[in-house]
Amino acid sequence: MSRSAHPAGPRHADVLPEGHWTAPATDLNALDEKVWSRTVTRGADGAVSVGGIEVARLAEEFGTPAYILDESDFRARCRAWADAFGADADVFYAGKAFLSRAVVRWLTEEELNLDVCSGGELATALDAGMPAERIAFHGNNKTIAEIERAVTAGVGRIVLDSFQEIVRVAHVAQGLGKRQRVQIRVTVGVEAHTHEFIATAHEDQKFGIALADGQAAEAVRRALTLDGLELIGIHSHIGSQIFDMAGFEVSARRVVGLLAEIRDEHGVELPEIDLGGGLGIAYTSEDDPREPHEIAKALGDIVTRECESAGLATPRISVEPGRAIVGPTAFTLYEVGTIKPLEGLRTYVSVDGGMSDNIRTALYDAEYSVSLVSRSSDAGPMLVRVVGKHCESGDIVVKDAFLPSDLAPGDLIAVPATGAYCRSMASNYNHALRPPVVAVRDGRARVIVRRETEEDLLRLDVG
Repeated sequence: MSRSAHPAGPRHADVLPEGHWTAPATDLNALDEKVWSRTVTRGADGAVSVGGIEVARLAEEFGTPAYILDESDFRARCRAWADAFGADADVFYAGKAFLSRAVVRWLTEEELNLDVCSGGELATALDAGMPAERIAFHGNNKTIAEIERAVTAGVGRIVLDSFQEIVRVAHVAQGLGKRQRVQIRVTVGVEAHTHEFIATAHEDQKFGIALADGQAAEAVRRALTLDGLELIGIHSHIGSQIFDMAGFEVSARRVVGLLAEIRDEHGVELPEIDLGGGLGIAYTSEDDPREPHEIAKALGDIVTRECESAGLATPRISVEPGRAIVGPTAFTLYEVGTIKPLEGLRTYVSVDGGMSDNIRTALYDAEYSVSLVSRSSDAGPMLVRVVGKHCESGDIVVKDAFLPSDLAPGDLIAVPATGAYCRSMASNYNHALRPPVVAVRDGRARVIVRRETEEDLLRLDVG
């Protein structure tokens, strides 16, 4: 969950209350399968491998920091989501979590759809060969140029986010001689994060058209009158990192209520409902996400029950997992630089990356795990804070965790579950060079997004 922050940033060396952190694992060498990708193992010599390749070899060949992406795991999760929802539903991978041309090709081969929310994401999708009819275009402020490109390409749906956008998309589509399939994004008054949800008073956000006060119903009226639009359904999205289905149940009830109003007023039963994404993953051993088949059954049961109650045919369901697919498939590999014990507090472990490759800890107060991966250790645990090399006291990667007390400069450590949003939100703060994304599969490794160079930075600086 997001938190309020002092404008000067987090307090340096803030002392945690006793018992704030989770007790150290019995075995610091153990790798919790909930937070690591499926091919990650620790060998008899203590070194960790992924896809059959030791991390030391990856560090030597590709350098650190680096995002190491388990391609086999990514593909397996795509198949799990597709199989769970079946042929009567649609799974759209949320490209904002992490997108590259290689990922688009994997999605195409695994027969998933893709949602994009910018011109750049759309360009990447089209360039890598994703069929346009399998693309959904999101965003709260799409430009005319972006809309023209999407309509011209023939994207399968555009998600309308405002009254102005209803008119813009209709105008562009009509000018191009097309009828664009669209959904209306509705703000249903539900906000859900992790294990909590609140069912009222959350219309105060930039996304969607509020269900309250009849605004969504008016948006439907306008969309149905415009020749350039084919309204196919209603879209909702209630939050992020969600483990509990209760929020979806309230959201679905409200969306189905709108569908019933549309039927009663216009004599039309819209054929689709998109319940969005936000489904959670395990960042630490304390997280307990649901499997795709559990989520599919729960959402299907909720929508079917609500539609039966309203006397509606059950619409085709869409979902948009992004983090839930790519998040667990990658880890960030770092080399330890300096180690600074603070008596009675904790030990600061500095790595060769930081907030430029993972802003989520500073931005969202996100929690992560960390492990020593270049070797095993029988040393006792020490409480550490893993920090980066940036000139910022809030440059924290892992707030509090336990690593072996014999940790030394030059060791390799890894932070799992960094496949979602870390590379997507990476920056050049302090003119840091963004790390590469290295895909590993069946004993082979290849760069799918190369490491930036100083020449890249200087090429954009036209002086």
